Amino acid sequence: MTRRTSLSLPPGLPLSEWRHLGRQMYLIADSSAWWLGDWLIYGQTHYPDRYKRAITETSLDYQTLRNYAWIARKFPQSRRRAKLSFQHHAEVAGLPQEEQDTWLTRAELGGWSRNELRGRIRASRNGELAGKDVSLVRMDVVAERKERWQKAAEAAELELQAWIVATLDSAAMEAIDEGDQP
Repeated sequence: MTRRTSLSLPPGLPLSEWRHLGRQMYLIADSSAWWLGDWLIYGQTHYPDRYKRAITETSLDYQTLRNYAWIARKFPQSRRRAKLSFQHHAEVAGLPQEEQDTWLTRAELGGWSRNELRGRIRASRNGELAGKDVSLVRMDVVAERKERWQKAAEAAELELQAWIVATLDSAAMEAIDEGDQP
């Protein structure tokens, strides 16, 4: 029996049914991120103030909703890999499309977890900046802000610099996407 805040299972539930139930719940949870992203994209084209309305309807915060929509936009339904999680797609969303497809194919064929995909991308990036035109950006921020960013980076299982770059890329893409809308 399911309720909003609980799941009650019968005594003596066979292992095979317990496992099947876990898989079904995972699929619903993973699919809901895609669904919310697509819902927000639809709202963008049909309704004003979609994020304000979406926050009210879902009780999710603005950044979470923005991330769902950004990733859903990066991966039209035809490019989404059913064998990989939303989080797999999130890991590569900031890359050029060709690289996204390459990494997702590798993850799919290799049966990689999201963390393994992240680690392999990170390992491949070592030395990536060698020989490229690189700019150094310096920011002075108050300690409380840096601590908050550090916590967010740790929650995302990223190094602070990688989290900052990913967050700024996401915000830039969102600003560019919204700037294209009438």
